[in-house]
This record gives sequence, C-alpha cells and structure tokens, in this order.
Amino acid sequence: MSPFDPPAPIVRRLVEAALAEDLGQLGDITATACVDADAVAVAAFVTRRDGVVAGTALATETFRWFPGVQITWSAADGDEVAAGAELGRVHGPLRAILTGERTALNFLSHCSGIATLTRAYVRAAGEGVRVLDTRKTTPGLRAVEKAAVRAGGGHNHRESLSDAVLVKDNHLAALGPAEAVARARACWPGRMVEVECETLEQVAEAVAAGADRVMVDNMDPAGVRAAVGLVAGRAEVEVSGGITLATISEYAATGADFVSVGAITHSAPVLDIGLDVIDEG
Repeated sequence: MSPFDPPAPIVRRLVEAALAEDLGQLGDITATACVDADAVAVAAFVTRRDGVVAGTALATETFRWFPGVQITWSAADGDEVAAGAELGRVHGPLRAILTGERTALNFLSHCSGIATLTRAYVRAAGEGVRVLDTRKTTPGLRAVEKAAVRAGGGHNHRESLSDAVLVKDNHLAALGPAEAVARARACWPGRMVEVECETLEQVAEAVAAGADRVMVDNMDPAGVRAAVGLVAGRAEVEVSGGITLATISEYAATGADFVSVGAITHSAPVLDIGLDVIDEG
C-alpha cells in the first residue's frame, strides 16, 4: 500500500457508492445495446495535460468490481507526468471497461487535480516550510482528498475535529486565548493545542499560555514576520488566510513553520485524463 493511498475500507465504500449511483437500476444500457457480450479490449489512461498523478487506488478498486478486468499502472501516485503520457492500461471485457470508465476517471481526475495544484504550491513555497491542507474538503471525500495532497508533496492538518484542539475566532468570542488553552489542556491532555490569532496581542497571550502552535490568520507578511519574532521558537507558527500561488513564497520567507491553503482541496481543477481504447480483440 502506498503512503498516498486513502484507507482501503474508505476506498471500497466510496467506489461501491459511486458505481451504484452511476449504474442505476439497469446498468450501462448503452454498452449492453452497442457492444457484443464477448468483445474484449485494451484501453489506456492518458493525461491531456501536465500534472501529478493521484487516485490510482480508487481507479483500481473501480475495475475490481468487474470480473475479468485487469489493470496495470505505468505511473504511480506522486509521479509528475507530461501531457500525452500513458498512466496505465485496462484489459478485459469491453462492456465492463466502458461501464467502469467514468467512475474511475472521476476519481483519478479529481485526485490528480488536487495533487497537481498542491505540487505547484509546494514548489512556490520552497524549502523550509510545510504546505498544509485544511478541513475545507468535499463531504465524504476527505480521506481521498488528503491522500492526494500527500501525493502532491503537501502535508495534512487535522483529519477530523477529534485529532487536535484548534481554537478559532468564534471560540475566542466567548473567552480569551489564555483561558481557551487552559481549558483545552484540562480537558484533552496530550492533544496538540493550536490557537488562531488575528493580532500580535493574541499571539503573545496564546504562547504565554502554552499553546503548541499559533495560527496567524489574515496578516500580511510583515505582520507574520513580527509574530514569528514574538513567538521566538516557543511554539510552531502556521500562516493561514487567502494564501495564493503568487504570495506563498513571501509568506514562506517569514520564518513560519507551516502555510495552510484551503484552495488545494476546495478549488483544485481536475486534471484532464481520458481512457482511450487502443486495441479491440
């Protein structure tokens, strides 16, 4: 199993649901009408533009549901590929290949799009800072999208609300950073405690209270640099809020440890990939 694969039970559940959605009550009535039952073929996954591959586990699982279909990959999750590259081949009954085609491509194209955009952010950020994702993911697809982020060279923030304490602005509307950190420590000892800070005063208070990480939110690079100096190594510093490909290098140069980017999951365009029949037996 690749470190870029989502958990196998989630892969199986998602593919089963996707196929049920696509097959409807009668299955692929076009393939049944237009393709001979004994026709076999070979089809190739081909990318139409440059990108980074992700989601092969989901495409593989899709065709596992069709007897007699075999899939072999010439590219792996995390690989950079050029437009026109062949990523892998599917061998077997043509009806089955055509029936599973769209489900496999939907997963593969979506995940590869996330990996491609993530790689662009990682490259733009340069060395010394980690690019993080967020919980701004498609409902039900979080594990898949976060795996694609890893394939692109990014890192995962919380998988769920249970993984760490993240005190955000709406929490701070009811209490200050120091009290929030104290309550979190009392309730969840051993869990990471992070506090979202919109001012240097909040940064100072959160660090003094013992926060493990401060999320410096919606500050300009000069403000982030000041926050990093104020923290002085006593906590990790994460930058968040409206980071773009054009600005990430400037934020990365502030000395922060992490830059979190919601866009790599919620706004990534799909990577255009096709499944082309190249041989009919």
